[in-house]
Amino acid sequence: MATLAEPNPVRARAAPRWLFTLAIFASSFLLFLVQPMLARMALPRLGGAPAVWNSAMLVYQALLLAGYAYAHLLGRLGSRAQVAIHLAVLLLAALTLPLSLGAATPPASADPVLWVPWLLLLSVGALFFAISAQAPLLQRWLAMSQGGDPYPLFVASNLGSFCGLLSFPLLLEPTMGVAAQSFWWSAGYGLMALLIAACGLPLLLASRPASALAPAARLPWKILARWALIAAVPSGLMLSTTLHLTTDVSPMPLLWVIPLGLYLLSFSIAFAERRRAAELCRKAAPFLLMLAASTMFIVSGDLLPGVLLVAILAMFLAATALHAQLFDERPEPAQLTLFYLALSVGGVLGGLLCALVAPLLFDWTYEHPLLLLAAAWLVGGRQPLRGIAELMAPPLAGRVLWLGAGLLLVLTVAFWQLGKREPLLIVSAVAASLATFALGRRHLFTAALALALLAGGVLERLAASFVPGQLTRSYFGVYRVMEDSGAKTLVHGTTTHGVQLKGGPERRRTPTSYYWTGSGVGRVLTALPDLAGPTAQVGVVGVGLGTLGCYAVPGQRWTLFEIDPTVVELARSDDFHFLRECVPTAPVVIGDARLRLAEARAGSFDLLVIDAFSSDAIPMHLLTREAFAVYARALRPGGLLMIHISNRHLELRPVVRTGGESVGMAGLLASAAGDDEVRGFPSTWAALSTDRALLEKVRATEPDLWVGLPFGQRVHWSDDHASILPVLKEP
Repeated sequence: MATLAEPNPVRARAAPRWLFTLAIFASSFLLFLVQPMLARMALPRLGGAPAVWNSAMLVYQALLLAGYAYAHLLGRLGSRAQVAIHLAVLLLAALTLPLSLGAATPPASADPVLWVPWLLLLSVGALFFAISAQAPLLQRWLAMSQGGDPYPLFVASNLGSFCGLLSFPLLLEPTMGVAAQSFWWSAGYGLMALLIAACGLPLLLASRPASALAPAARLPWKILARWALIAAVPSGLMLSTTLHLTTDVSPMPLLWVIPLGLYLLSFSIAFAERRRAAELCRKAAPFLLMLAASTMFIVSGDLLPGVLLVAILAMFLAATALHAQLFDERPEPAQLTLFYLALSVGGVLGGLLCALVAPLLFDWTYEHPLLLLAAAWLVGGRQPLRGIAELMAPPLAGRVLWLGAGLLLVLTVAFWQLGKREPLLIVSAVAASLATFALGRRHLFTAALALALLAGGVLERLAASFVPGQLTRSYFGVYRVMEDSGAKTLVHGTTTHGVQLKGGPERRRTPTSYYWTGSGVGRVLTALPDLAGPTAQVGVVGVGLGTLGCYAVPGQRWTLFEIDPTVVELARSDDFHFLRECVPTAPVVIGDARLRLAEARAGSFDLLVIDAFSSDAIPMHLLTREAFAVYARALRPGGLLMIHISNRHLELRPVVRTGGESVGMAGLLASAAGDDEVRGFPSTWAALSTDRALLEKVRATEPDLWVGLPFGQRVHWSDDHASILPVLKEP
C-alpha cells in the first residue's frame, strides 16, 4: 500500500493539481488517438489483417515501456534537470511533425512480422516515446511539489486514453480525412506541450530545486516480477480478444478500439479513489470468465453477437479486477515510476505473447484460452458469495469438488470420442457452474474453467492440432481443413474460403461455395468467351482454394493474386485439386493485390475478380476510390470488374456503386441462392464496367438474376477518409 509523500521545499508557487490532471488527460488523449489514426493510414499499404493491429500494439507497448523507463531514469535527477530535459525531448519530437506514415511500401518478399513494426517505429516512434513518459513523470512532479497520493491521477491518464480511442471512430473518422486528422493532432501536440511546460515551469524556476524523491528501500525483484506478470495477463487478454473479435466480424479500426478502450477504462476504474466500482468488477469477473469459457466456441448464427459480447465483458472485468489488485499493491510515491515501469514490462510481455510467440508456437489461437485460465487463476482466490464460502469451507467439500471435476473430465473425453457435440456443450456449462462453488480455491477454480474450455471446443482443436495439415496458422489468420463424407472445406475464422467435392475428376473440378455456376461470378465466367473473346486475360484477387480456376478454358490466361503464401500452399496441397487440375500453369503473385496491381502493366486484364476476404469482410483499402482507380488502370478499356460483397455485417453496395462511379463505371448486382447438391452458397456479386453494352451482355446471362446496382445513400470511401458507420447492418 502506498504511503503519502511529503512535499519537497520548492521555492515557487506550484502549479495547481487540476493543471496536472488536464495535462495528463491531454497527453493520454493524443497518445491513444494516434493508434487508430496510424492504423487507418496504414490500410492502403498493410491491409486490415487483425495481426497488423497486434503488431502495431506491440510497437506501441514497446515505446510505452521505453517512455516509462526514461521517466524512471529521469526521476533520479533534480526537478530542474527533469523539466529541462523533458521539454527538450518534446521539442525534438515535434520536429517529426506533421504526423504521417513513412513513404515506404512493403516489397512482395517482406516479412510482415518484422516489416510492420519497423514502419510504425520509424513513423511515430519519437512522438510516441515523448508523450508516453508524461503520465508517470507528471505524477512524480506533483508528488515532488505538493506531496499527497499521486496515483489517482492515473485515472485521468486512462480516461484520456479511452476518450482518445473513442473519438477516432465516432468523431474524427466520420467527419474528416487523414490529412485533417494529422493537422489537428499536430495542433493538439503543441497545446499539450504548453500544458506540460506550465506544470514544470514552477519547478524549473524555483529558487531551490526540489530533489528527487528518495525511496525508503529497494523493492525485491520478486515483487517487480509479480507486478509485471499480473499486468501481462490483461494486456495479452485484450490482444487475444481483439484477434477473436476481428476474425469473427471484420478487421476495421472501429472494432479494434473496443477491447483496447475497455482495457484502458479498466485502469480508470481500478485506480479511482472511490473503490465501489472496482470491488463490484472484482466480484463479477470470475462469473464472466466462467460464462466466456463455456460459450466462446459457439461462433455461428444468431448466438454470435452474444458470444462476442461475453468475450469482451470477460476481458474488461478480468482486467479491472487485476488492475485493482495492482492498485492495492502500489508502492510509495518514491517508487512510482518503477511501479509503472513494471506494469509496462507486463504490457510488453502480453504483446510479445500474442503478436510474436503465439503465431510461431501454436497452429490455433491457444493463447486466448490460456490467458483466460491465467486470469481465472489470479482472480479465483476470492469467493464473493458468502453463503457458498461457508458451505465449501470444510476440507471434504474440496475433495467432492475435485471428484466432480474428474468425472466431468471423463465425460468430456467420452462424449468427444463419440462425436456428441450437444452433450459436450452441456458438460461445459456444468463445469462452469462447478466453478462457482470452487471460487476461493484458486487451483480448483482454474481446473473447472479448463474443463469448461475443453468441453466447449478446445479439446476438438487440440485433436485437430495432432492431425497433420488440419490446422495452419499464418500472420494473417488460422486456417482449418474440415472433411465430411462428400467434401473438404477450408475455413478462415467463421468464413468458408472454399469447398472441394470428393469423387472423380469431373466432380473434383465442380465449382462450389460462392462460386457455383448459378452465382453471379459463375454466370460471367461461363459466358466469358462470348463476353471477352476466346483469349481473355483474367485476374483474380484472392486465391482461396482456386475454385474460380475451374472456369478456365484453353486460350485464356489467368493470373492469381494472394497476400498470404500459406493459402497458396494449402490450395496446392494434397487435400485440394482446383489449382493443380484446373489452372496448373497460372502464375500466383504474392503480396497485397492492390500494390501488385499498381505495378502491373496498364490494360492487363479483360476481367478482374476481387474476392479478397479477411474473415467476413473485404479489407477496407480494397474498396476506396484509389483502389478503384488501380482496378480501372489494370483493366483494358471497357473491361469488366467483379467484386464479391457477400457480408454478414456491412452493406457494401453503396460503397461499390460510388467507387465504380468515381472511375466512370456503371454496375449490376446478382444475389443468388445456393445449391445444396454442389455445396453452393448464397452470394452477392457486383459487376462493373465503363462499357454499357458489355453490362447488357452480362445481364443477358440470366435476366432474372441481374439487377441495377442500387445504393440509397452515397458512401464515399477514400484512402484519406472512410468510415464503416454508414454501412453497418442492423443487428
